[in-house]
This record gives sequence, C-alpha cells and structure tokens, in this order.
Amino acid sequence: MRELFHRKLERTALGFVFAIIAAASVGGIVEIAPLFTIDETVEDVPDMRLYTPLELAGRNIYVREGCYACHSQMIRTLRDDVERYGPYSLAVESKYDRPMLWGSKRTGPDLARIGGKYSDFWHVAHLTNPREVVPESNMPAYPWLARNELDLADLGLHLKAQQSLGVPYTDEMVENAARDAYGQASPDTDFASGVTERYGERTQVSTFDGVTTQVTEMDALVAYLQVLGRLTDAAYQGTAAEELPLDASN
Repeated sequence: MRELFHRKLERTALGFVFAIIAAASVGGIVEIAPLFTIDETVEDVPDMRLYTPLELAGRNIYVREGCYACHSQMIRTLRDDVERYGPYSLAVESKYDRPMLWGSKRTGPDLARIGGKYSDFWHVAHLTNPREVVPESNMPAYPWLARNELDLADLGLHLKAQQSLGVPYTDEMVENAARDAYGQASPDTDFASGVTERYGERTQVSTFDGVTTQVTEMDALVAYLQVLGRLTDAAYQGTAAEELPLDASN
C-alpha cells in the first residue's frame, strides 16, 4: 500500500510539488516559530556589556583563522562539562554574537569561560607556539599575529554592521571605534579612559601582546579570549552555578 502511494505520488508532477512544499513548510515552521518568542527565551541582565572594538576585531580574527572548527563555546548542562569548564552557558551570554560560535567539535577544549583563566603572556606564548606551553597540543601556531598590525581604520564600519543587526552600539561608540581599540591596548595613553567610559569599568585595558609600539592582531585576539565568559556574571548568579545534573547521561 505504501509503495503504491509513493509510486502514484511520484508520477503526478503537481502532487509531488505540493508534497515537497508541505514537507519544506513543516521544517520552516519548526525553525521560524521560536523566533516569535525570542524575547521570552533570551534573558535580559543588567550587567551585560558589549564587545569593545578591539575585542570585536579579535573575534573576527578568531573566525578568520578557523578557531571555531576545533573549539566550541557552549558548556552543556552535563556534569562532566560543568565540572571541567564551569557553569553551563546561558543564551543571554551570546545575545550580541553575530554569528554564533557555539560549535560542537572539541579537538581543543571549550573556550566559553577561558577569559581570565590565564594571563595575557600565557595566551601570547600559546598562540605563538602551543607546544611550548602545552607539549601534547596539536594546535597550529600563529606567530604572524604578533607581526601583523591591526587595521584600525575600518573598525567603525564593523560596529556599524553590528549596529544594523540589532547590537546596541551607540553612534559615539561607532565614531570612536579606532581610538578605543588603540586605547584598550595602550593603557598609558589618553585614549584608555575613553574605553572604560563607553564600555564600563570592568573592561580590561592592557598591553595584551606586551608591545606598546603598535596594536597588533595578537592584541585583538588575546583581548577577545580574555573577555569570553566575562561579558556578564549571570551564569554565576543563578542555577547554572548552583545546580548540577545527577549524572552525565541526563
């Protein structure tokens, strides 16, 4: 009976087209319908801050170099994940991520809470030659990041693009993007205070790569890694930090 039905359907062009449309519509509804309740799904927290221009540039480099192919940024609610990496990830923590970098493959460890775990110097050494820091690492080396000067001129356009996607960057932030990127990596300059004024006192201002003569791609990537898991403290204040599943199979 089922074979007869399929044979009849496949021989009727118009009926087959309608069947395809119906199947595709079901898939579309399943993906689109949750978007109508997105405001109820994603939490709102008062201490959430935006990526600075330097951190956003570092995120772009992270994507460019394909780091997301080996590192996820989403801690699951499994006991093993929580005990190894920290509180499980909340939707609000990536509400300003365009695109999302949750990932599923872990050739390397999850990086959702890597921020502040290691020093700037550790990250620079690790990115320059991973095996000097972690002998068993199979991660590629990225020494050129310390040599490549970061292009500051187009950072305002990057913020403008994020702004058009709903990330609440102000026009002042867009206008001062290049100055703020320079200031975040140059603590002893007059531009450093502007970064904390616009992005908050908790913003890390540092000579990330240890060199003050120029802002490099290494500065940007380390700045990004150091903020992962630190845009908000929401995960440490709720059930994510207090409750663990009974076992890793749940």
